[in-house]
Amino acid sequence: MSTLQETIHQMGRQARAAAYQLAQLSSDEKNAVLRAMATAIRQRAPELLVANAKDLAVGREKGLSNAMLDRLRLDEARIEAMAAGIDQVATLADPVGTIMDSWERPNGIRIEQVRVPIGTIGIIYESRPNVTADAAALCFKTGNATILRGGSEALHSNLAIAGALAAAGAPDHAIQLIPFTDRESVAVLAGMDQWLDLIIPRGGKGLIETVVSLARMPVIKHYDGICHLYADAAADLEMAVALTVNSKTQKPGVCNALEILLVHRSIAADFLPAVGVALREKQVEIRACPQALEFLTDAMPATEQDWDTEFLELIIAVKIVDSLDEAVAHINAHGSHHTDVIVTRDEAAAERFLRTVDSACVFQNVSSRFADGGEFGFGAEIGISTDKLHARGPMGLRELTSYQYRVRGNGQVKA
Repeated sequence: MSTLQETIHQMGRQARAAAYQLAQLSSDEKNAVLRAMATAIRQRAPELLVANAKDLAVGREKGLSNAMLDRLRLDEARIEAMAAGIDQVATLADPVGTIMDSWERPNGIRIEQVRVPIGTIGIIYESRPNVTADAAALCFKTGNATILRGGSEALHSNLAIAGALAAAGAPDHAIQLIPFTDRESVAVLAGMDQWLDLIIPRGGKGLIETVVSLARMPVIKHYDGICHLYADAAADLEMAVALTVNSKTQKPGVCNALEILLVHRSIAADFLPAVGVALREKQVEIRACPQALEFLTDAMPATEQDWDTEFLELIIAVKIVDSLDEAVAHINAHGSHHTDVIVTRDEAAAERFLRTVDSACVFQNVSSRFADGGEFGFGAEIGISTDKLHARGPMGLRELTSYQYRVRGNGQVKA
């Protein structure tokens, strides 16, 4: 076994031992540690900025894009936001120990279904150093030991953040960061089913597919954010324009940004010129189907590939459809089961859309940008799952728990 393998397996053994300790902590004890973590982040801000400057310098040498460098960058405001996020997690209700259901059998046996920690969680992520703090805080609050493996571009920042968190009074090895960033470390972590109960990859499709192909334990994932907005025949046109522009341009490089606009034919002549002007004002490149090009004369022709693309930039694909059913069929065939929106005043049409679109989040008359754990009131989130088991949509504290049955009796034996 190589030094890398030995190190990561040792971290796994340590995480398992830490998980048993974490499970014994009360909510008050966990919250006190979380507040100490937030304080440590604030106190070590100068160290974090120095470490981040090293990562930024390496990133520039490697030719990282401005968008990637921005994701990587820490400043005083972003460090304070990390600390404030941990403080917020401390204020949230602890799901661990919640009685989900209870009943008594005719023989007097009493049964409770109770939320418990999952145990040990591996998280593999890229770019954003704040994920180190967010993921560690959420896992700690729910009594889970965490092994983090960040990307090479943020190694110095992640080590500094993890060091601050680990020094804040948590049980030993409750939060560990793998110091290796090569691909072998991903394979080793994904193969440690004897130590890890769950693995969560956060990053590009390539990373997620790699983890899924290697993992010997359950994986919670989301691949793409190919989000749609369907402007229905009964849409309020002014609202539809505003929601399209906000969903696409408020922050285009994230998974809940709008990528595909579907428009009912009956409103196309009025809606498309108006939304076209609004999108062009925001410097959005429009790629349109042949029918939509009649109303968006300066748009580019859309290709078949555009309907299956997560652009993550100021590009949108536009298609005219003849019915709600055609819109739903297109979304279910080409979407990524993340977040899809209908704009309509027709409540029956909205209900049909919400029932038949097979996505984690389905919205009526709301920007897709609200598909977010914070906006849902969950506090920080571990990610947005497009799976159906065991978590779906924004993953907050509850999604980081499992459950067990606690059965109590007074000597009952089975006949």
